[in-house]
Amino acid sequence: MKILSIQSSVAYGHVGNSAAAFPLQRLGHEVWPVLTVHFSNHTGYGAWRGPLLAPADVAEVIEGIADRGVLGSADAVLSGYQGDPAMGAVILDAVDKVKTANPDAVYCCDPVMGDAGRGMFVRPGIPEYMRDVVVPRADIITPNHFELDFLAGRGTNSLPEVLAAVDVVRETGPRHVLVTSVLHADLPAGSLEVVAVSDEGAWAVTTPLLPISPNGGGDVTAALYLAHLLTTGSPATALERTVASVFAVLEATLAAGTREIQLIAAQDAIAEPPARFAARRLR
Repeated sequence: MKILSIQSSVAYGHVGNSAAAFPLQRLGHEVWPVLTVHFSNHTGYGAWRGPLLAPADVAEVIEGIADRGVLGSADAVLSGYQGDPAMGAVILDAVDKVKTANPDAVYCCDPVMGDAGRGMFVRPGIPEYMRDVVVPRADIITPNHFELDFLAGRGTNSLPEVLAAVDVVRETGPRHVLVTSVLHADLPAGSLEVVAVSDEGAWAVTTPLLPISPNGGGDVTAALYLAHLLTTGSPATALERTVASVFAVLEATLAAGTREIQLIAAQDAIAEPPARFAARRLR
């Protein structure tokens, strides 16, 4: 496939396009990375250097790609963190251009806003913009549990409540929803779930809860789920393969004792996801 990926970039480490592009390429897909920032490292360190690119400059890069006459060959647009509504507007304009040229193309949005225990970590107004403007335009979204609750306007503490919240969000537009880091009352201690829902049904995978929460894992997850969903056409298979690869990356990261996810060390598990976690059908 050919994927237009509009995200942040870092020189050191793996977040944004620096986390999404390599796994997609390792699976054999062509990636057109458009950068919204180019920082020395991710902001979780508390200090970084480098430019935040102006939305007009990002739009110029996308227009330059359009000048090559190739937007119609793009199979998907992928986006992650959107720090400003103006940047969101540039991304949505790119989605319109790609879908006009190729009506079969899809838009996968990772609605990065916050996380359990941290709350919202984006600028005021961004969560509402994501909920009201961006998410309804997406075909695929990959929120974590905390973000799902915000998008649905409700708290969820059980798996049926999570599915009900997904249904609320799907009614706004996106047909495919992948919910990561799902914690609910019926889970065994020391585990979490990832849930995929589409028109075809709903599935869940349960994994051990690793004592690690590095930056970039969500960016890898969104990229891999998009790739596996489009190549297999099966949400269940995409869920199994995505979770297997991401879990292997996190295991390698934990073993290495590093802050940066071990994409390169675990690349074989990205190229050939191990048959490790089985998806169970929820409905």
